[in-house]
Amino acid sequence: MKNQILYLGNQLSKHGFNKTTIETLGFQLEMEGLSIFYSSDKKSLSIRMLAMISAVFKYRKRIEYILIDTYSTKAFWYSFVCSQLARFFKIKYIPILHGGDLPNRLKTNPKLCQIMFANAYQNVAPSGYLKQAFEQNGYANIIYIPNSIEIQKYKFKTRTDFTPKLLWVRAFDLIYNPEMAVKVLFELQKIFPNATLTMVGPDKDGSLNTTKFFAESLGVTVNFTGQLSKEAWLELALEHDFFINTSNFDNTPVSVMEAMALGLPIVSTNVGGIPYLLNHKTTALLVSANDVDQMTNSILYLITNSKNTMVMVQNARRKIEEMDWEVVKRQWIRLIG
Repeated sequence: MKNQILYLGNQLSKHGFNKTTIETLGFQLEMEGLSIFYSSDKKSLSIRMLAMISAVFKYRKRIEYILIDTYSTKAFWYSFVCSQLARFFKIKYIPILHGGDLPNRLKTNPKLCQIMFANAYQNVAPSGYLKQAFEQNGYANIIYIPNSIEIQKYKFKTRTDFTPKLLWVRAFDLIYNPEMAVKVLFELQKIFPNATLTMVGPDKDGSLNTTKFFAESLGVTVNFTGQLSKEAWLELALEHDFFINTSNFDNTPVSVMEAMALGLPIVSTNVGGIPYLLNHKTTALLVSANDVDQMTNSILYLITNSKNTMVMVQNARRKIEEMDWEVVKRQWIRLIG
């Protein structure tokens, strides 16, 4: 009976990486009564791709849809190959667009993208940024379904005074520019010698060690925690007063959404899908990519204008409540339920 789904993506949390959408959305959809097969949890990209191809063959007669987490760099290729297998077997496939650099992929590989995305049952954009980019490139089969969080799991902390205790939560990857966070701490400590920075996340491309060496070269102390469970870093967030996001490319980062839910004032680079998630001066302060002075001055402004900061974090919480799973799940059920 074709009422089942195959979900393809990077199930890599058991290897020390952060959970991706396949491990969060997949579980949520199962809780709504959908039957889902998964692939793959193999650490090697090439082996992971082979496992995904094998899964398409294995489940092809049992499934109605294939969900494919789709990224913009190396992982793009498993999405492309598996989407074409789905076409061959006449299975509806739905790319879920995650890569903040996917708009550039549309330009650099237009023919391959046309083959993949134009033939999809639907393309799901979790941000207005990617939806707009795809529409501008002529794709009509695209819908917006935002990333979601379960809002009841996030305790909103009301802060009346703000100190430069900074929290950064992301995988250590060059595209997320972790060294910028260290530079901001260095500048803040010129004014607030007791300013602190905690950086939470696994290493992805060697950037963790590079960032540690960089902090040592500047003579600043950073608390590198490595990867933490969600519960652990949410508890840690209560000890901090600011969340900073330093990405050079981005889509709709879940860690930023979670900071909105927790009541942490956010200062982020204004890249990719970020301005579709955060409104400058309303729910966060946005700065230019890699602009250390702008980010430092934004944090100083929020410290000295606490009433405005309190209003901003309350606005952010209200906005993120609209992205609660209980709201978002209705769109998914309409699509594949």
